[in-house]
Amino acid sequence: MILNYITWNVSPDIFKIPEDVWLIGGFSVRWYGLLFALAFVVGYFIMQKIFKNEGIPNKLLDELSTYMIIFTIVGARLGHVFFYEPEYYLAHPLEILMIWKGGLASHGAAIGILIGLYFFARKNHKPYIWIMDRIVIVVAIGGAFVRTGNLMNSEIFGDITTLPWGFKFVRYYDPAYAANPRHPTQIYEALCYLIIFAILYRYYWNHKGHPRPGTLFGWFLIMLFTARFLIEFIKIPQVGFEKNMALDMGQWLSIPFVLAGIALLVWSYRKYKKPGI
Repeated sequence: MILNYITWNVSPDIFKIPEDVWLIGGFSVRWYGLLFALAFVVGYFIMQKIFKNEGIPNKLLDELSTYMIIFTIVGARLGHVFFYEPEYYLAHPLEILMIWKGGLASHGAAIGILIGLYFFARKNHKPYIWIMDRIVIVVAIGGAFVRTGNLMNSEIFGDITTLPWGFKFVRYYDPAYAANPRHPTQIYEALCYLIIFAILYRYYWNHKGHPRPGTLFGWFLIMLFTARFLIEFIKIPQVGFEKNMALDMGQWLSIPFVLAGIALLVWSYRKYKKPGI
């Protein structure tokens, strides 16, 4: 018999401490949290190599990492709150702080990063486009880690499929969705983000650490959010109101980023016409 789907029954917890061991009521370490943390660790070492190539001190990299961690988490959380479930969180404002209960939006993270790095660049008297061209390299691979975390959580998957690599997410809380094999859209996105990382990283080193300003940032926006836009067609709605939309919220939010990437490339090629950059 040929297996025509994969049963995904992986626990989201790496390990759990029983409730009777801790006065606070138990504790668990989850794959998602580990992978989210690894995204920053791996990103740090990649940026360290880039900064070393350009003669930038590690002290600045440590400060950059702090900005990235804070603004990524805050942006991702507020993005989910205001883009997907504003009515619920406005009625339960204290739950906005409870990020361990889930609810992070990649578009919100993108906006948070854009804002955070503006303040970083301004404080350290660095060109904003310079830091964005480099940070998107690690953001791409970070996205792959986060989507792998979503896979471990059995969440953010796709529509029913008969393809042999369809996943039955048997741990999903709604039995109606867990009963049939579905597109593992977390894997699709993670692979796309790894490819984008490889393209940007190679481009940076092929140009000896001096790419045309705005090129890496522009291509990142175009590639990542085009991939996100297309994959959303086979994703299940994250919240109820998306069922009645021609495009879901993730797609509507992706369009401005793609257009911004195109505009950035046009600006870059018009402003910096020096051959070989």
